[in-house]
Amino acid sequence: MELELNEPLVPVEEYLAAGVHIGTQQKSNEMMRFIYRVRQDGLYILDIRETDARIKAAAKFLSGYPAPKIMIVTSRQYGQYPAKKFAKTIGGVAVVDRFIPGMLTNQNLDIYNEPGVMVITDPIGDRQAVEEAVKCGIPIVALCDTNNMTNYVDLVIPTNNKGRKALSMVYYLLTKEMMRLRGVTISITPEDFETEF
Repeated sequence: MELELNEPLVPVEEYLAAGVHIGTQQKSNEMMRFIYRVRQDGLYILDIRETDARIKAAAKFLSGYPAPKIMIVTSRQYGQYPAKKFAKTIGGVAVVDRFIPGMLTNQNLDIYNEPGVMVITDPIGDRQAVEEAVKCGIPIVALCDTNNMTNYVDLVIPTNNKGRKALSMVYYLLTKEMMRLRGVTISITPEDFETEF
């Protein structure tokens, strides 16, 4: 089944149920263009159409790299399981929990790596990885919430990057779309990417 250009990857209701659109009570100037509205309680709401379009764009961009050259980095607790599942399914490398300083810049480290591109779950929590990627000229795809600064991010995926279900949904859709672009049919569900309590 071929997707229409504007057809969402999943029904809008599924995005809403996962809380992908729920931002924070802070916003950065860089993220303003992805904000749909502000709720009465002060929470900024992200535009799901932008999220969907950016997941498609990110999948296409990442598909231009050999799978082992894609590094997925997350220090967020709820991002670790879906990031590992994404990396395993596409054949990438997952760096979860703690990014060791020098991983990209110190060739003497046993864990030294030279990725072609990085996927970052949160530019704030994964700041060390962002800084090293910038020094090395490695492009960055990042899941960015309403409060994130995006000046070092090459491709922003606007999403709730703190919620368990939201992170699972985004990594699931990124995986599914990348595999579709490769012409590989796989049987996965959003639940396969969910972190258990």
